[in-house]
Formats: sequence, structure tokens, C-alpha cells
Amino acid sequence: MESAPSALLGELFARSPDLLFIASADGALLHGSGGLRDALGPGVEGGALLADLAHPDDRAALAAAWSALLQRGEPVSFDVRLRDGGGAYRPLSCTASRSSSDRGAVLGSLRPAAAPAATEEELSTLRLKARILDGIAEHVEPIAIWATDGDGTYVYHQGKAVTKTGLTPGQHLGRSLFDLYAASPDAAAEMRQWYDGQVRHGRSEAHGTYWDTWLIPLRSAPGERVDGVLGISLDVSDSKNVENELRIQLDRIAAQQKVIRDLSTPIIEVWDGVLTLPMVGTVDSMRTAEVMDSLLQQIVEKRASFAILDLTGVEVVDTKVASHLVELVTAIRLLGADGIVAGIKPTVAQTMVALGLDLSQLNTQRNLRAALNYAIRTMTRAQAASLAPSHPAPGKTPSP
Repeated sequence: MESAPSALLGELFARSPDLLFIASADGALLHGSGGLRDALGPGVEGGALLADLAHPDDRAALAAAWSALLQRGEPVSFDVRLRDGGGAYRPLSCTASRSSSDRGAVLGSLRPAAAPAATEEELSTLRLKARILDGIAEHVEPIAIWATDGDGTYVYHQGKAVTKTGLTPGQHLGRSLFDLYAASPDAAAEMRQWYDGQVRHGRSEAHGTYWDTWLIPLRSAPGERVDGVLGISLDVSDSKNVENELRIQLDRIAAQQKVIRDLSTPIIEVWDGVLTLPMVGTVDSMRTAEVMDSLLQQIVEKRASFAILDLTGVEVVDTKVASHLVELVTAIRLLGADGIVAGIKPTVAQTMVALGLDLSQLNTQRNLRAALNYAIRTMTRAQAASLAPSHPAPGKTPSP
């Protein structure tokens, strides 16, 4: 049974905020302190191999240091990047030694690795990047640039477009992004998603201004966890206003074109049950399709018996249009009306004949007047036939 002092030491070890571990001689992690579990996740226990948690580029150095520890028995120190529970690699400095009571165990401690001192060339590059960033923020008119650290605190807040939000450049420095939007839980929750490592781009409207915004995750080194967010917002109000004006103009042009099409192909009810469609100018496939839809709809609505296509003003049609005209007459007949084609010019007639279409069922008339006479005579005969008695009058004998 474990003694009280040993149990107390075990409990202190488990609760220690320091990054401590006990490993076997082959590098399997047997126990980890509370601080280690908080830093790297619960996967540091249960026999996980230290080498498996190490960055692939650091495994050779770890193996060499571990081998030296086992062979000489003297404490060793080395730098290593270990994978945490989120999958990111954290740079750590490790000190390990053999246990005095159990030679098969290794006691180790970890601490954040000190960043190497920057060289003069690196410092010069950093200063150049800072000047470039400040130059863009100070002189590019429609831009606002800001950045936050891993806790959401503003570390950069500049740009000439910042004033359009009612703020002054640098006003948010040192303030928490999440505190500023604490009154809006949905907005704060969305902002926390910015740290998931995804680059975001979108357009929004705020403070009476249209913004095109990029949200870019920042990392201290490739492969590490996101420790900041860079935001770049462009004022695109001018281009948005131009886009809106162009859309309005296009809608206006489309409406005008519809009016022109309606005027160029007016469907006129010249007689009760007789519709006429005078077509003038160039007749193409698009215009013919629109005419077909409009005319068939009018036949149904007016309950027309005749539809006259007046081609007197049409000089030329292409082969597709000629085929459409024949199809239109067929569709008219399917609706229970009679389609009449009037005023066909010689050139149009030649085109239709050259197609080899079946024109035997096509009702054609010399001109619009002839077509109207035909329609009126046909309707008059039909009306007279409907009024004629179907049985002989009393006292009359039907003729043999």
C-alpha cells in the first residue's frame, strides 16, 4: 500500500503547473503533471512515446540526447517541438535525468524554448516590413489594417479608412476584440472562429460604408497554432455605387427593350375572334420564339378562332425562322384556331420551299385584306350553319 508521503507527492505532481513528466527508459511517457496535460493535452500519458509527439525534424536530435542520457547517466538538455492536443507543435526546452531510486525511469521537465536572438539581417528585414505596412496604412486611401494577438487584443489598428468607422487610427490598441463585442454574443462567437486557421474573405456594410475584408490567421512559425489574426478592409463604396447604378441602367434598358419588342410585334384583335400579328423588319429566331409565346397566349385568352401572321413588311427570313413559322401555324391549329400566313414576299417563299417543309397544310393569303375576308367568310358560313334547322318544318316533305 502506498505510503502517505508518496501519495502526497503523487498528488502534488499531478497538480503541479510546471511541465513535468516521468518516462521509461525507451521514452514512453508514464506520468505527466497537470501543467503538462494542460499544455499538450491528455495524450501525454498512457505510454505515449515522446518521439511520436516530437516534430519529425526534431526526432533525430531527441534520439541522440536520449541515448547520451542512458549511456552516461548525466542530465541532458535539448530543444524539441512537441505536438499538443490541437495538432500544433510547440517549441520547448527539455531537461531530463535518470531517477536515483529507479534507474529504469527518466525524470524530465519542459519549458517554453527561448526564441533565438535575431540577426542584424533579420532585424533589417523586420524593420523594412514594418515600414511597408505603415506606408500602406498611411497613404492608401480606402484601406484599414488591424491585427489581434491570440487573446483577441488589438496590437495594430491603422489605416486612412479607419476614420470612416467613426474611430481614430490606433484607438483600439490594447483593447480586447471580444470585450468590444461582448453585447453581441453571436458576433463574438463568429470572431472566435477566426482563429481556426482558415483564410476568410467577404463583403459587408458597416457605418454606411461597403467593405471588402480579408481575415488572415497569423502563426509564429509554420505548423504552430494560430496566435493572431490580421484583418485588411478595403472601402469599396465607390465601386459598389457604380455597380448599383449599372444594375439600374441595365434593368431600365431591359424594360425599354421589352417595350420595343412589344411595339414591334403588336397583336391586334381586328375582329371578334380574329387576331392579327403584323411583323416588320428583320425576323430572327429569338424574335420568332417571343412571338410564338405571346400569340399562343393571346389565342387562349381571347378564345380566338383565327390568327393572321402578316409578313408584308418582312423581306428576308433565315431557314430557322421559316421552320419556326411552320411550327407556329401547327401550334395554332392544336389550340383549335386557324393560322393564316399573309403577304409572303417572293424571297421568303423561296426560302420556305428550299427547306423542303410540308407546306400543304399551310393556309396562305395574298395580303392582309384577303386574309381578313377569308376569316370573316368562314366565320359567317359557320354561324349560318349553326342557325339552320336540323329537321324539316311541319307539312314539308324532304326532297329525295
